[in-house]
Amino acid sequence: MPGPKESRVRSFRRKRAESLRISNVLEGTAMGKELPIVPTPSQPAEAQQEERLTYARVFCIRDDSPPLRLLLDYLKARGQLPLHAKMDPAALDDWAWVQCSLGYNREKKPIQLFCVRNRGTYQDMLEQERARFLERLEVYDDEEATLIRHYVTKARFLVTTGYVESDISEDGYDFNGWILQFFQENCDGVVQIDGQGFFSPKGDLVVEMEDTY
Repeated sequence: MPGPKESRVRSFRRKRAESLRISNVLEGTAMGKELPIVPTPSQPAEAQQEERLTYARVFCIRDDSPPLRLLLDYLKARGQLPLHAKMDPAALDDWAWVQCSLGYNREKKPIQLFCVRNRGTYQDMLEQERARFLERLEVYDDEEATLIRHYVTKARFLVTTGYVESDISEDGYDFNGWILQFFQENCDGVVQIDGQGFFSPKGDLVVEMEDTY
C-alpha cells in the first residue's frame, strides 16, 4: 500500500488525465476591489495548536484569480461534493476572495484555501513566498528548474491549500489534487507541494524539495 507521499504524487498525476477549460470565462475580467475574507467555521484554540498543516501551492501567472463559484463548479464536474459554510452568492462570484474552507467528508477536517495577490492588502505575503522559493531554487541549474523559476518570478497571485496530515484520507488527497489542478490548468500555474517539490504542467515531479516548511 502506498504511503502518504506516494498517494499525493499519484493523486496529483491522476488529475492530469482530464481537463475542463474555462479560459473563455476567465479572460478579460478585472479585479479592482479590496480583498474580502470569506468566513469559515471556527475551531477550538487547543485543537488548532495541535493540528499541523501540510501546504501545497500554485504560483499563477494569469492576471486575476477566478471566483470560488468556478472552482466549486469544476470540482462538482469531477464528481466531487465540496462542503463549505453558507456564503452570500456575491461572495461566491467575487474575484477578490482571500480565504475559505472546503470539505470533502463531514467526518474529516476541511482543506484550507488561501489566495494572495501582487496587489492589495496581502501583497507582502506573496512577495515573501516568492523570495523564499526563488532562494531555494538557486541551487538548481537544470532546464526544469529554470522553467519553475520563471513561474515563481512572474506569478501574479499565489493559491495555497493546507490540510491536517494526520487526518486527511485518500479521498482528501484526491480532492486537494483537483483544487491544485484547477488553478494550474486555468490560471497558467505551477504546483509545489511541501515535502516533495515542484511539478511540471504534465504532473511530473521535476524539482525535488524533500524538506517541509
